[in-house]
Amino acid sequence: MQTDLADLVTRALEEDVGTGDVTSAATVPETARAVATITQKAPGVVFGLDVAEAVFARLDPDAEIERLGPEGEWRESGPVLRVAGSARALLAAERTALNFLGRLSGVATLTARCVQAIEGTGAKVLDTRKTTPGMRLLEKAAVAHGGGVNHRIGLFDFILIKENHSELAGGVGEAVRRARAARPDLPLAVEVRNEREIAEALEAQAPRLLLDNMTPDQVRAAVALVDGRARLEVSGGIDDETVLVYATIRGVDYVSIGALTHSAPVLDLSLILETVQ
Repeated sequence: MQTDLADLVTRALEEDVGTGDVTSAATVPETARAVATITQKAPGVVFGLDVAEAVFARLDPDAEIERLGPEGEWRESGPVLRVAGSARALLAAERTALNFLGRLSGVATLTARCVQAIEGTGAKVLDTRKTTPGMRLLEKAAVAHGGGVNHRIGLFDFILIKENHSELAGGVGEAVRRARAARPDLPLAVEVRNEREIAEALEAQAPRLLLDNMTPDQVRAAVALVDGRARLEVSGGIDDETVLVYATIRGVDYVSIGALTHSAPVLDLSLILETVQ
């Protein structure tokens, strides 16, 4: 993870700083020192301080960094991070650090809202693979800090049989049997769309069924058919406003929400710079 983080920070700074911050080089004395304070300006959960700190440290290895607020806790507002060092380095790092921190905090915040919305139902909020390329591990860590549960990391650690897999395998039941025979060591879930596919999945002893893009009434009907013989996950267009509708259906174990990582609003954060004499 540390190597991946270093590479990610390197690429982000190459994209933004390139051959150098020409504005700061032209206007700020090379020896100028400053203190930068990042402040949370809206309610939410902060996550991503490791990445922000790595950005500042990359441009000024001697920077003094102090955390002023916690990660993974809901707060209304307040100071988050203070960095003292080269003024030019702080200015060059500002946007990249805020981009990472705002994005990851936004994911953690939206997750926390969904988790809070279904508290007491017994259902768990899951993320998906709908992540920003290159940032999956960080975004999934943000989900976890927001109180959610990570679904599969990629295509390699969990068998999730979707509609197209079943079509190519010759049906839901056949797809489940093939998958269980090929990789009995991996967790498995299968997407089902109707009563016939539910029956096929149960006959093949699928441990978990994915009810994708179903209405609440359709989910209730599926729950009755399954009758506790498999775990149930619902997904498809669910957000923080509709998650409670599905989570309160008795028999639903998981609610997966792609919006946690593909549509989370950035948490509002600001950076104020103060000159050090």
